[in-house]
Amino acid sequence: MLVLTRRVNETIVIGNKIKITVISIEEDKIRLGIDAPPDIPVVRQELLAAVRDENKAAARTPAVPVVSLPKKTPDF
Repeated sequence: MLVLTRRVNETIVIGNKIKITVISIEEDKIRLGIDAPPDIPVVRQELLAAVRDENKAAARTPAVPVVSLPKKTPDF
């Protein structure tokens, strides 16, 4: 892991497409601004873990049979 020290308004560049800027520092919180292309997802780790846990729970849910539908719908 690379560890860097930055001050407010200082930026870190990853590759040539991602910029992370320190917006503010307050007690035990740091506010970051992240500028990345739309095709690169930027997600907080705790949200990623929550989605993973939800997906695992959904995978354990028993399948519900689908009600059979008519093969052809009537013309209106």
